[in-house]
Amino acid sequence: MSTDRWPELNWQDWQDTAETLHRWTQVVGKVRMALAPAVNHWWHVTLYATARGLTTSPIPYRGASFAIDFDFIDHALVIETSRGARESIALRPLSVAAFHAEVVARLRALGIDVHIWTMPCEIADAVRFEDDHAHAAYDPEYVQRFWRVLLQVHHAFGAFRGKFLGKVSPVHFFWGSFDLAVTRFSGRFAPSHQGVAPNTANWVMREAYSREVSSCGFWPGNGGYGRAAFYAYAYPAPPGFDSARLRTPGAFFDKQLAEFVLPYDAIRQVPDPGEALALFLEDTYVAAADGAAWDRPALER
Repeated sequence: MSTDRWPELNWQDWQDTAETLHRWTQVVGKVRMALAPAVNHWWHVTLYATARGLTTSPIPYRGASFAIDFDFIDHALVIETSRGARESIALRPLSVAAFHAEVVARLRALGIDVHIWTMPCEIADAVRFEDDHAHAAYDPEYVQRFWRVLLQVHHAFGAFRGKFLGKVSPVHFFWGSFDLAVTRFSGRFAPSHQGVAPNTANWVMREAYSREVSSCGFWPGNGGYGRAAFYAYAYPAPPGFDSARLRTPGAFFDKQLAEFVLPYDAIRQVPDPGEALALFLEDTYVAAADGAAWDRPALER
């Protein structure tokens, strides 16, 4: 059962597909970013897991709305409007340049004209969408595995999110970093964040981390990490955060990342992966909240 719900997701086996899909999600995500009303911490740009894949959710456009969905069951990108119109693109081995051109053409066929910045964000040595002919892989089996993992993580993060009464983010998929995440907030301001990412301005990071947070997520191994893993961090990290006791086998503090890490393969080896993940989420949150003296009785259910 664990193998079925938490399938093998070896980064090296599907890296080419993942790197292509990463850029495809950026094309779609940037459409939402260009048209959706701004929300704090960039929550208006994210995608969301669905029973079939990933979605933008409804995007407003000239008195109506439309949504763009990745369907990882039928392997199609579906664009639907509130006026009943529909366009779709078969997901198949297709360059980023060709995918971008098809998305733009299908949007225009629906009467939707949107301008996006075509430089990928948070990807080192990236090239513009329209010039990227190198990334063109699509392995439907591994894409489905990835989506199935996202669904399990979505359920676990949703349960974790529901225990918090304070400000908390949706469980959402950031196409920049290509990860599913959820963030809890103490309610206090945070020091100005000095971090940067490729093709991402510092003011973007400052807004994202303008408040004190305890955040966790799942990413499949991109960004040079090379393996699927869960992560958890605090900003700002309180004293002693890195020495917190973790009950989940295989979890550790990665000094290079300055984050707690739980390898995905580690939870596949235990009888109840969901429970192992829940312990990791709770322990890392407690380390952040207690270390920074959050008002936990007021914030927790």
